[in-house]
Amino acid sequence: MKTGDVGLLTTTLDQALEWGRSNSLWPLTFGLACCAIEMMAIQASNLDISRFGSEIFRNSPRQSDLMIVSGTVTKKMAPRLRRIYDEMPYPKYVIAMGVCVIQGGPYNQGYSVVLGVDRVVPVDVYVPGCPPTPEALTHGIITLQKKIRNETDR
Repeated sequence: MKTGDVGLLTTTLDQALEWGRSNSLWPLTFGLACCAIEMMAIQASNLDISRFGSEIFRNSPRQSDLMIVSGTVTKKMAPRLRRIYDEMPYPKYVIAMGVCVIQGGPYNQGYSVVLGVDRVVPVDVYVPGCPPTPEALTHGIITLQKKIRNETDR
C-alpha cells in the first residue's frame, strides 16, 4: 500500500440514520392470541432475533418503535391498540402477524372482529399464516429493515 492510498467510506447522513434505525428495532410486547406464542419463539436461541438488532421486547410503548400485532383484534381492543400506537415515538412501524390480524381469519363473519388491523393503524409489513412460523416473522422483520433503509422523508 502506497502512502496516499486510503480507503474511504462515504455516505449521507440520511443513509447512516436509516441504517441505524433498521438495525436497532425495539419491538413492543403486544400479543393478542395464539400468534403471540410464535412471536415469543423468535427470541429463542435457535432463531435469536438479536442477530437482527431486535434484542429486547419492550413493555412500554414509549420505549418501542416496532409494534408486532399478533392475534385477533376485536372491536373492543381496537381503541386500546390505537392508543398504544399513538404513544409510540416517531418513527414507528407495525407488522401485522397472522391471518386474523390481516383480515379477521376464521372469525371474519363475527360482529366483534376487526377485519384487518390496517383499519386501526397503518401497517408496514404483513406476515400471513395461521399461525405464521417464527421464521416467517423473522423474514417480516428483515423485510421491514430493507424498507426502512430505502425510506426517505421527502
